[in-house]
Amino acid sequence: MKSLAGLGVGMVFPPPMRFIGGVIEKLQRHPKRIVFPEGTEPRVLQAARQFHSLRLGVPILLGERAAVKEAAAALNVSLEGIRIIHPQESPDLDSFVRRFEMLRRSKGIQEAEAREAMIKPNYFGAMMVGMRQADGMVSGTNEISGSVLRPLFQIIKVAPQTTTASSCMVMEVEDSRFGERGVLFLGDCGVIPDPTVEQLADIGMSTARLARQILGTKPKVAFLSYSTRGISTQPAVLKVKAATALAQQMAAEELFEADFDGELQVDAALIPEIAARKLPDSKVAGRANVLIFPDLNSGNIASKLIQHIARANAYGQILLGLDRPAADVSRGSNAHDILGVAAIIGLQSIEYQRLYPGAGEHLPGEL
Repeated sequence: MKSLAGLGVGMVFPPPMRFIGGVIEKLQRHPKRIVFPEGTEPRVLQAARQFHSLRLGVPILLGERAAVKEAAAALNVSLEGIRIIHPQESPDLDSFVRRFEMLRRSKGIQEAEAREAMIKPNYFGAMMVGMRQADGMVSGTNEISGSVLRPLFQIIKVAPQTTTASSCMVMEVEDSRFGERGVLFLGDCGVIPDPTVEQLADIGMSTARLARQILGTKPKVAFLSYSTRGISTQPAVLKVKAATALAQQMAAEELFEADFDGELQVDAALIPEIAARKLPDSKVAGRANVLIFPDLNSGNIASKLIQHIARANAYGQILLGLDRPAADVSRGSNAHDILGVAAIIGLQSIEYQRLYPGAGEHLPGEL
């Protein structure tokens, strides 16, 4: 694999790099096209330069061409091998407008409104992915989540055999005793504030599928709560118990190999010594590599605590359950984070139909 050092201005790759290095190696064998709507953002420019230099595929930057070139020159970042598309000047704009108008016809959208939306980079980028002109999209460095998610949900929709669009964070901590050699998948940390039983089970399945694809090992999924297999009749605990049972049923019906357990406290899920005392017969307790949180509050708080206090490498939000791969990165992301997310999105796209059977078979709006 090509060295990660010295390929971009100001790029710092914090240790450890075990996980993302493996993702990069896999993607180098099947390069992909990733669209970055925030084409003048310095962190995005640096990540795009790395993406091309590491032979991961073609990065596509959206933005006014002169502005992108000026921003790159200020950073001394080469644009060789990087595509630049200005939505307002694209020959695809008219067809994208017509497609979007058709998609939003039930909402009464007219041609002028569709055009106004489609010249916005996030809408244009989502349509590029929907129309198979890009294999995935990464945005969010300067946008609130709604500005990234809204175009995706309006254009891409949820994947077949899935009812829930959610997200997960991929965390790599220095202590390899946690998760799968230090790698943990956390869901949902960015989309659904208070999931129902069915949504929580769907989140567990989608996150487990991604973990299986990326890690190549059997997911061990812990549905988290403030109690461990207790007798509580609190609605929040009962929801977690029911979601665990439903996820087990869904996995059995799909012949998807994964272990599920819940409700579990996070220490019982992660620490073998505590698991041995509380749940000695569990296949998940003490060995979990997928953590499913009961609500968005707990998931988002926990992911940011791990990232900043444990100084973990954090990659996300990886969007799950959509018909095409995409990510909504944090506004606090650095260039290394963005590169890692782009690599994960590219790797997702290689076998996306195995993650979501039937995904990507139709263009937006087709039956």
